[in-house]
Amino acid sequence: MDYKHYSVMLGECIEALNIKPDGVYVDGTLGLGGHSYEIARRLDTGRLISIDRDQKAIERASLRLEPYMDKTTLVHGNFSQLGEILDRLNIEKVNGMLFDLGVSSPQLDESERGFSYMSDAPLDMRMDQGSGLSAKDIVNTWSKERIKRILYDFGEERYAPRIAESIERARAEKPIETTLELVDIIKRAMPAAALREKQHPAKRSFQAIRIAVNDELESLSEVLETAVGRLEKGGRLCVLSFHSLEDRIVKNAIASRENGCTCPRDFPLCRCGFERTMKSISRKPILPDVKEIDENPRSRSAKLRVAERV
Repeated sequence: MDYKHYSVMLGECIEALNIKPDGVYVDGTLGLGGHSYEIARRLDTGRLISIDRDQKAIERASLRLEPYMDKTTLVHGNFSQLGEILDRLNIEKVNGMLFDLGVSSPQLDESERGFSYMSDAPLDMRMDQGSGLSAKDIVNTWSKERIKRILYDFGEERYAPRIAESIERARAEKPIETTLELVDIIKRAMPAAALREKQHPAKRSFQAIRIAVNDELESLSEVLETAVGRLEKGGRLCVLSFHSLEDRIVKNAIASRENGCTCPRDFPLCRCGFERTMKSISRKPILPDVKEIDENPRSRSAKLRVAERV
């Protein structure tokens, strides 16, 4: 299968990075390598560091990036280890960083990964299949209250109590093994009106469980903190998010470094010691255009936020 068309908002991301041919750049979520390829081919004496926790992504992208491997370093790791990775490579500062927080097309489409609620597969959802916790572990061993909490917090699922109860009843009879088993359990918990909504009834629950499996939100704030500290002045931070919780974290992280002064409004000078470190390039998130959404419906929920180190 050809996945080359699934690099979401590719043109917008590359333009936002404002790439310098001699600069150092980080692609924190390599995925299929589409963004990395476009960064690397714009470099002359510069360097690209591409990180992914999925070994299969590293293997695929290495083929795609073969023409530019003299200026590209592929790292199998989690972007939560950003500081350690840069230290290990003796890189103090970089000129730009890109984080695409979405699940890549192969992860959605390859049945053994268990990310999709549209086809039957073992309940997995791990970005790094060498890690321990899987979706199967969560739905079969976590308490009803804990499952309800992640459905609320990570999926903003208004039927979280009913779904958590449905999961508890189902697993009492036998372990929940596959994605479509879980989809059926979720559907049974929801009222008829909810099942008629345009959005798939399992979408929010699957999102929540995937986030819990991969600790996505817990590490994001720390990654952004590290990223800001490692940017050169004038360097760009670009983050693609795909749901409101991620976007809110990114928005708040930028705003806190842009408008973080806590002094009363009538103070003529800042007395709290706040140092402005970032400025937004766009006050609102950049969205995919209609053409891209038509060609790739998975880009529909994408939001790109861009900020510059000052």
